[in-house]
Amino acid sequence: MSSPAPQPATMPRRLAALLYDLLIALALLLVVALLAQLATRAQLIALHAGHAQVPLLYQLLQMGVVCAYFVLSWTLGGQTIGARAWRLRVLATQGGGALHLSRALLRALCAALPLLALLLGYWAPPRTAVLAVAALWLIDYAAMPFDRMRRTLHDRLSGTCLRRLPAP
Repeated sequence: MSSPAPQPATMPRRLAALLYDLLIALALLLVVALLAQLATRAQLIALHAGHAQVPLLYQLLQMGVVCAYFVLSWTLGGQTIGARAWRLRVLATQGGGALHLSRALLRALCAALPLLALLLGYWAPPRTAVLAVAALWLIDYAAMPFDRMRRTLHDRLSGTCLRRLPAP
């Protein structure tokens, strides 16, 4: 007797898994911050005219670490720690198989696209930039009810889908 096919992930499960993963990402960023501060003898971030000046290289390092967490998780087993806890798995839409590195990178970039709205903070109040990011992520997830596979926009753009695994 074969096991039932995985069902599309629901919004509550997606968000619960994402919350777990955000906690993991925060922990990774804290370790990176500690190591960077130790390496620079606490001179990494400087204050100029009351504003923090964060080097671009450090910001790229932070993005790379978070991206690596998601990409490696998706390519090595289709599951992040949050997805494993909520019995979810990322699959390629075509064929339903595991993600290759290029597709996992594309998924990470598509999911992170709304973060580009943070650049508005250079010209507008920071609150405006944060609200723009939130609005773009709402639009991304608002596509789910209109897709028979319950895919977000970043799923559609990257050719992936998130599936709920059957109970063991």
